[in-house]
Amino acid sequence: MPLKLSGRTEPRCKQVKTDAIQVQTGKNTFLNVAPVQSQAYRDAMSHYAGAVQVVTTDGTAGRRGVTLTASCSVSDNPPTVLICLQKIHEENRLFLENGVFAINTLSGSQEQLAEAFSGRIGLTQDERFELAEWDILSTGAPALVGALAVFDCRVTSVQDHSTHYVLFGEVAALRASTDDEALIYLNRRYHRLEL
Repeated sequence: MPLKLSGRTEPRCKQVKTDAIQVQTGKNTFLNVAPVQSQAYRDAMSHYAGAVQVVTTDGTAGRRGVTLTASCSVSDNPPTVLICLQKIHEENRLFLENGVFAINTLSGSQEQLAEAFSGRIGLTQDERFELAEWDILSTGAPALVGALAVFDCRVTSVQDHSTHYVLFGEVAALRASTDDEALIYLNRRYHRLEL
Protein backbone atom coordinates (compact mmCIF):
# COMPACT_ATOMS: atom_id res chain seq x y z
CA MET A 1 0.00 0.00 0.00
CA PRO A 2 1.47 3.40 -0.95
CA LEU A 3 2.17 5.99 1.72
CA LYS A 4 0.37 9.33 1.34
CA LEU A 5 2.35 12.45 2.33
CA SER A 6 1.34 16.07 1.76
CA GLY A 7 -1.14 15.22 -0.96
CA ARG A 8 1.43 13.03 -2.81
CA THR A 9 1.48 9.29 -3.01
CA GLU A 10 4.93 7.77 -2.49
CA PRO A 11 5.83 4.12 -2.88
CA ARG A 12 6.89 2.48 0.41
CA CYS A 13 9.78 0.68 -1.25
CA LYS A 14 11.21 -0.14 -4.60
CA GLN A 15 9.31 -2.99 -6.19
CA VAL A 16 11.27 -5.85 -7.63
CA LYS A 17 9.79 -8.05 -10.36
CA THR A 18 9.46 -11.68 -9.31
CA ASP A 19 8.04 -14.81 -10.81
CA ALA A 20 5.39 -15.05 -8.08
CA ILE A 21 2.54 -17.50 -8.38
CA GLN A 22 -0.65 -17.36 -6.31
CA VAL A 23 -1.81 -20.69 -4.96
CA GLN A 24 -5.24 -21.09 -3.40
CA THR A 25 -6.00 -23.94 -1.00
CA GLY A 26 -9.46 -23.84 0.53
CA LYS A 27 -9.97 -20.44 2.18
CA ASN A 28 -6.25 -19.51 2.16
CA THR A 29 -4.30 -17.88 -0.63
CA PHE A 30 -0.52 -18.16 -0.59
CA LEU A 31 2.03 -16.35 -2.67
CA ASN A 32 4.79 -18.62 -3.91
CA VAL A 33 7.78 -16.44 -4.72
CA ALA A 34 10.66 -17.60 -6.87
CA PRO A 35 13.87 -18.16 -4.89
CA VAL A 36 16.01 -15.09 -4.30
CA GLN A 37 19.15 -15.23 -6.41
CA SER A 38 22.51 -15.22 -4.59
CA GLN A 39 23.82 -12.10 -6.34
CA ALA A 40 20.62 -10.12 -5.64
CA TYR A 41 20.85 -11.17 -1.98
CA ARG A 42 24.51 -10.09 -1.73
CA ASP A 43 23.72 -6.77 -3.41
CA ALA A 44 20.90 -6.08 -0.94
CA MET A 45 23.07 -7.13 2.01
CA SER A 46 25.72 -4.62 0.94
CA HIS A 47 23.31 -1.98 2.27
CA TYR A 48 23.26 -3.69 5.67
CA ALA A 49 25.82 -1.84 7.80
CA GLY A 50 27.87 -4.00 10.11
CA ALA A 51 30.55 -3.52 12.75
CA VAL A 52 33.88 -4.83 11.49
CA GLN A 53 35.42 -7.62 13.58
CA VAL A 54 38.62 -9.59 13.47
CA VAL A 55 37.64 -12.97 14.87
CA THR A 56 40.51 -15.06 16.20
CA THR A 57 41.18 -18.52 17.60
CA ASP A 58 44.16 -20.40 18.96
CA GLY A 59 44.70 -23.82 20.46
CA THR A 60 45.90 -27.29 19.60
CA ALA A 61 44.47 -27.02 16.06
CA GLY A 62 46.39 -23.78 15.37
CA ARG A 63 45.98 -20.02 15.22
CA ARG A 64 43.73 -18.18 12.77
CA GLY A 65 42.11 -14.79 12.35
CA VAL A 66 39.56 -13.50 9.82
CA THR A 67 37.72 -10.25 9.19
CA LEU A 68 33.94 -10.46 9.26
CA THR A 69 30.76 -8.53 9.96
CA ALA A 70 28.59 -11.63 10.45
CA SER A 71 28.33 -11.63 14.23
CA CYS A 72 25.72 -10.60 16.73
CA SER A 73 24.54 -10.78 20.31
CA VAL A 74 22.27 -13.71 21.15
CA SER A 75 21.61 -13.31 24.88
CA ASP A 76 22.85 -11.47 27.95
CA ASN A 77 22.04 -14.34 30.35
CA PRO A 78 24.35 -16.07 29.89
CA PRO A 79 26.22 -13.60 27.67
CA THR A 80 26.24 -15.30 24.26
CA VAL A 81 27.23 -14.22 20.75
CA LEU A 82 27.33 -15.89 17.38
CA ILE A 83 29.64 -15.70 14.38
CA CYS A 84 29.27 -17.02 10.83
CA LEU A 85 32.29 -18.48 9.05
CA GLN A 86 32.48 -19.52 5.40
CA LYS A 87 32.94 -23.26 4.91
CA ILE A 88 34.76 -22.70 1.61
CA HIS A 89 37.86 -21.80 3.67
CA GLU A 90 38.99 -25.13 5.14
CA GLU A 91 41.14 -23.31 7.71
CA ASN A 92 37.95 -21.99 9.37
CA ARG A 93 37.56 -25.47 10.88
CA LEU A 94 40.27 -24.38 13.34
CA PHE A 95 37.59 -22.36 15.15
CA LEU A 96 35.48 -25.49 15.62
CA GLU A 97 38.42 -27.69 16.58
CA ASN A 98 39.88 -25.21 19.10
CA GLY A 99 36.46 -24.59 20.63
CA VAL A 100 37.27 -20.95 21.41
CA PHE A 101 37.15 -17.61 19.61
CA ALA A 102 37.48 -13.91 20.32
CA ILE A 103 35.46 -11.24 18.54
CA ASN A 104 37.70 -8.17 18.30
CA THR A 105 35.55 -5.17 17.35
CA LEU A 106 37.68 -2.72 15.37
CA SER A 107 37.91 1.01 15.97
CA GLY A 108 37.89 3.55 13.17
CA SER A 109 41.69 3.69 13.10
CA GLN A 110 42.09 -0.07 12.46
CA GLU A 111 40.99 -0.29 8.83
CA GLN A 112 44.42 -1.56 7.72
CA LEU A 113 44.10 -4.48 10.15
CA ALA A 114 40.63 -5.29 8.80
CA GLU A 115 42.01 -5.36 5.28
CA ALA A 116 44.96 -7.57 6.32
CA PHE A 117 42.74 -10.18 8.00
CA SER A 118 40.27 -10.14 5.10
CA GLY A 119 42.80 -12.08 3.05
CA ARG A 120 42.56 -9.71 0.09
CA ILE A 121 46.18 -8.58 0.30
CA GLY A 122 47.76 -12.05 0.48
CA LEU A 123 49.39 -12.00 3.92
CA THR A 124 50.02 -15.23 5.80
CA GLN A 125 48.35 -15.71 9.18
CA ASP A 126 51.67 -14.99 10.95
CA GLU A 127 52.14 -11.77 8.95
CA ARG A 128 48.61 -10.66 9.83
CA PHE A 129 49.11 -11.20 13.55
CA GLU A 130 52.46 -9.35 13.44
CA LEU A 131 50.62 -6.14 12.45
CA ALA A 132 49.13 -5.61 15.92
CA GLU A 133 49.61 -6.30 19.62
CA TRP A 134 47.68 -9.24 21.08
CA ASP A 135 47.13 -10.65 24.53
CA ILE A 136 44.99 -13.34 26.17
CA LEU A 137 41.92 -12.72 28.33
CA SER A 138 40.65 -16.17 29.34
CA THR A 139 40.18 -18.82 26.64
CA GLY A 140 43.52 -18.55 24.84
CA ALA A 141 42.05 -16.87 21.74
CA PRO A 142 44.10 -13.81 20.71
CA ALA A 143 42.59 -10.55 22.05
CA LEU A 144 43.47 -7.38 20.15
CA VAL A 145 45.02 -4.69 22.32
CA GLY A 146 43.30 -1.41 21.39
CA ALA A 147 40.13 -3.01 19.99
CA LEU A 148 36.91 -1.14 20.59
CA ALA A 149 35.63 -4.29 22.34
CA VAL A 150 36.76 -7.89 22.77
CA PHE A 151 34.38 -10.77 23.47
CA ASP A 152 36.39 -13.86 24.47
CA CYS A 153 34.22 -16.96 24.00
CA ARG A 154 33.95 -20.71 24.44
CA VAL A 155 32.01 -22.46 21.67
CA THR A 156 28.76 -23.89 23.03
CA SER A 157 27.05 -24.91 19.80
CA VAL A 158 27.78 -25.18 16.07
CA GLN A 159 25.22 -25.16 13.28
CA ASP A 160 26.26 -26.32 9.83
CA HIS A 161 24.11 -24.14 7.59
CA SER A 162 24.46 -24.16 3.81
CA THR A 163 27.68 -22.27 2.98
CA HIS A 164 28.54 -21.32 6.58
CA TYR A 165 29.31 -22.62 10.04
CA VAL A 166 27.34 -20.72 12.68
CA LEU A 167 29.21 -20.79 16.00
CA PHE A 168 27.53 -19.82 19.26
CA GLY A 169 29.90 -18.77 22.00
CA GLU A 170 29.41 -18.04 25.67
CA VAL A 171 31.40 -14.95 26.64
CA ALA A 172 34.05 -15.95 29.21
CA ALA A 173 35.70 -12.52 29.38
CA LEU A 174 35.44 -9.13 27.75
CA ARG A 175 37.18 -5.80 27.45
CA ALA A 176 35.94 -2.46 26.10
CA SER A 177 37.70 0.80 25.27
CA THR A 178 36.54 4.37 24.96
CA ASP A 179 37.69 5.01 21.40
CA ASP A 180 35.71 7.74 19.68
CA GLU A 181 35.11 5.92 16.37
CA ALA A 182 33.91 2.51 15.23
CA LEU A 183 34.75 0.85 11.93
CA ILE A 184 31.74 -0.28 9.92
CA TYR A 185 31.34 -1.92 6.51
CA LEU A 186 28.62 -0.60 4.20
CA ASN A 187 28.24 -0.56 0.40
CA ARG A 188 31.31 -2.78 0.07
CA ARG A 189 33.67 -0.34 1.75
CA TYR A 190 34.82 0.73 5.20
CA HIS A 191 33.43 3.78 7.00
CA ARG A 192 34.21 5.42 10.32
CA LEU A 193 31.30 6.03 12.65
CA GLU A 194 31.62 8.58 15.44
CA LEU A 195 30.49 7.21 18.80
